[in-house]
Formats: sequence, structure tokens, C-alpha cells
Amino acid sequence: MGNSTRRQFVKNSSVLAAAATLTPWLFNSVSAQETTDRELSVGIIGTGRGMAHANAALNAKGVSITHVCDVDQNRLALAMKTVEGRGAKPAAASDLRRMLDDPKLDAVFVATCNHWHAPATILACAAGKHVYVEKPGSHNAREGEMMVGAARKHRRIVQMGNQRRTWPAIREAIGKLKAGVIGNVVFARCWYDADRKSIGKGNPVPVPNYLDYSLWQGPAPERPYVDNLVHYNWHWRWHWGGGELANNGIHSLDVARWGLGVDAPTRISFLGGRYHFDDDQETPDTGVAVFDFGDKGCSWEVSSCLPRKDEKHSTVIFYGTEGTLHITDAGYRIIDVKGEEVEKAGGTGGEQEHIQNFFDCIRTGQLLNSEIEEGQKSTLLCHLGNISFKLKRMLRFDPKNRSIIGDEEANGLWGREYRPGWEPVV
Repeated sequence: MGNSTRRQFVKNSSVLAAAATLTPWLFNSVSAQETTDRELSVGIIGTGRGMAHANAALNAKGVSITHVCDVDQNRLALAMKTVEGRGAKPAAASDLRRMLDDPKLDAVFVATCNHWHAPATILACAAGKHVYVEKPGSHNAREGEMMVGAARKHRRIVQMGNQRRTWPAIREAIGKLKAGVIGNVVFARCWYDADRKSIGKGNPVPVPNYLDYSLWQGPAPERPYVDNLVHYNWHWRWHWGGGELANNGIHSLDVARWGLGVDAPTRISFLGGRYHFDDDQETPDTGVAVFDFGDKGCSWEVSSCLPRKDEKHSTVIFYGTEGTLHITDAGYRIIDVKGEEVEKAGGTGGEQEHIQNFFDCIRTGQLLNSEIEEGQKSTLLCHLGNISFKLKRMLRFDPKNRSIIGDEEANGLWGREYRPGWEPVV
């Protein structure tokens, strides 16, 4: 991809304290029908994580789940039973393309594996549907560009599921940062600690009769089925996932980038390894990613197989000239330069309000809290970090042209190969 194309992907823009960003053209692009109080028809794609989305949709007023889709017939049956038990009467499908054929469908929730996020979003936008897509939203940097391009071309509303952009206390904390509560903010540190176990070494086995493995693979080049892949351990294989950086790092890095008020980094480094187990995991369980934005910086540290409970990490800490601000799950703490706590607030999390924000935007043009262009700026940090890890070297990045500088091998990892016939097209 040329630099001119990358330049069109995301133009530099300020990050608003209220975290409400939406390209102005979108206000005038939804039809009158879409901004009335009629019931919205929505579909769920992927019924693992997607059931949280389904629950939020069922709790929302004026919304009807009319389609449920999964390539796993067992999961699909359970999901249908669950939503039908709440009064919905959806159509079941294993192929998302059949859902998208319905002209009455207004919006879809994409809660698939990472390698399906962008292709599903692009197909949905082309079919005239609005999209709520789970984080990280894309499998690689090129897909992030394509998602934004599809949303713009088809004038669709696309929200990314980095729901902390909607959590009340975190919005309040970012507002205080912008107001100068800790002075000039120059750095942010992020953590993710967990106690994940080994995924073992997979054995080639016949595909279960309830799983359409061909559709599960979809746009990804075909690989043999093994017994430790579906439905979660794909996260730790580069072919389908983005490791912990794209799985959980995106949440804290998005908050960090938001609070710092930065766009794209100029230098990126991610060092670490798969230290805890000898198994099929290709992505690191321990490491540190560092991002330099010129006048500000950010780091993300992962210890996914050792929770380090004695260290009691905050999710994000912002460092300013007059103190620090800690994001503590759904709340925050403010510490002065003497190390004394001067303010503390708790808060609620979840996704109900973030998804409601998506519905409100479809109906009224209300600002999205995480419009896909803004969300993919944060996801790009994850993609760049993973490229650095794979190549075991620091990357230099041109924020203006949205391209890696002077590294042909790194630029070769900007996108991916697709299964013939499944290449996303904008």
C-alpha cells in the first residue's frame, strides 16, 4: 500500500475530553427512517462473547433481535434458546452472509474471532447495516484502514467495543486530566496480569460435526483442525489472533492514548516471550511494549501467566508534573506529588451504556463514544507492537503518512494473505 493511501486512513485530530468523536458527515448520512422511533432490527454474529451484546440489546428499548448467527450449532442452539426465553423470535443462521441479505436488518454485532472482525464489518457496511464490532476490530493494520474506508464509503455507523470510553468514572477521570488536575501529563503506564494456564499441544482430529470449520476459518488461509484451537486458544496463534496485546492490551492502551491526547507513535518496541509453558502458544505471555509519541510516551506490561498480586497494578497510571492519576478498573484515584491521595471515585462498568450509545447514534445522530476511526487508532498500537515483537526490533513510524519507516520486512506485516475468494473489498 502506498503512503498516499495510508495518509487517507486517519487524519490527525484532537481527542475530545468527553471521548465523543464522530466524523461530521455522519450526522447527515443516516436516513430519516433510521432516526425515527421505530424498532431497530439487530443481529448477533458470534454467540460466545456475543451473548453479552445480546443481553444488552434485549435490555434496550425499541430494539429487537431478529437474527442470531454462529458456525457452532451447539452454541447457536443455546443462544436461540436464551434469547427466545427473553421473548425474542430470531432467525438462526450459520453463515453471516445470509443474515446480511435481509433488507430489514438495521445493525449487527460482530463478536467473532479477530480474523473475522474486519471482513464481517466490511460485508455488513456494504449490505447497508450499522455495526458494533468487538475489540480489537481488526486482525492487522491494513484491515483497520479498510474498516474505516467501508464505514465512510457506505455511510454506516460503526462503533468499536472498547467500552471504557463510556464508563462514567473513566470519562470523568479523563475530563479531569484534560482540565489539568495533575498538571502536564507526559507518560502513561498500563498493565495486564492474569493466571492463564498452558494451552497444551494440539492434536489433529476430525472436525466436530456441530462445527462448520470452513466458515470458522472464513477469510483466513486454511489450516488443519486441532483440538486446542476452538473456541478460545486461537487468540494465541498469529494466524487468527493478536495475542494478549490485542486481546486485553487494547483496553488499557485505548484509555492511555485518550488521556494523553495522542494519535500515532513515532517509535515502537515490544520485547518479551512465551516464558511460562512449552506449548502451542506463539504470542508472548510476558513482556513490555513501549510507544514514543515525541513529547509523550506510554508503556504496556503483560504477565498473563503470573498475576503478580503483590504488586497490585492499576489498569493505567497517568504521570503528570503535579501528580498521578490511576485508572482502577471502573474507577480512579488521584495522587499528589507527595504521594498522598487527594481524590477517589468508583464507577460502574459493563457494556449496556456503550451499546446504548450505539443505538442512540443510529436513532438520533448522537456522538459515538468510540467511532471506528478513533478505535482503530488505538488498535494500531497493538498491531505495531506485535510487528515489533515478531521482528525483535524497534520500529520507526511516520504518523503523517501512516507508514513504517525504512523497514520493508515490517511493512510486509502491515496486512495479511487471504483465503482465495475471501479477500475483503471496500
